[in-house]
Amino acid sequence: MRLAAHQPQYLPWLGFFDKLDRVDRFVLLDTVQYKKNEWQNRNRIRIATGWQWLTVPVHHRFPMSLRDVRIDDSGGWRRKHREALRVHYGRAPHAGRVLPDLLALLDEPHENLAALNTRTVELLAERLGIRTPIVRASELEGLPDDPDARLIDLCRRFGCGTYLAGAGGRDYMDSVAWRAASIRVEFQEFRHPVHPQTYPGFEGNLSAIDFLLNCGPGSVARLREARTVAA
Repeated sequence: MRLAAHQPQYLPWLGFFDKLDRVDRFVLLDTVQYKKNEWQNRNRIRIATGWQWLTVPVHHRFPMSLRDVRIDDSGGWRRKHREALRVHYGRAPHAGRVLPDLLALLDEPHENLAALNTRTVELLAERLGIRTPIVRASELEGLPDDPDARLIDLCRRFGCGTYLAGAGGRDYMDSVAWRAASIRVEFQEFRHPVHPQTYPGFEGNLSAIDFLLNCGPGSVARLREARTVAA
């Protein structure tokens, strides 16, 4: 049994869902500290000249946990995001099957950033064809504050003997603590598959909606094929 955990992001990139698909249990860390100008309230989509940000404006102060960050609906960001998706993905091969769900998501009245992000993760996972059970950290009691201790606790709670970390985890994880806990740590090696896009050329590391709109529902199979080739 393998477990992975990650902060819920807004319309996450494909590597997020690659990790989700590799494990038996996935925990959304909605109780960790919000970080400004990272991926928790924004992501990128394809446009004719390359890519652009889609950013959710928020009300926050430092320090604040992600689940306490409120969405700022005063500036019409939902309308802007819907229009950007229509303009740049309206002619994508699978727009008819995917775009209505994304536009409807942007109409849902989520005031809390973590709730919005959780909804985007669940929707995109379902449309990609990923069935890994997802749990929110805020649903669990007594999680330690220390990052390594928290992840070790999660592995033990769900009976997982292996933790799948992002590639960057090598730089900050306490290997001694994990060995003492007798939990194996693996590191994700992700290579983005090259796929057709709505404009000439290829821009990688965008929101997974780019992959989904161009490759279609159930396209986790294509993601797995790229993983096998990369291995």
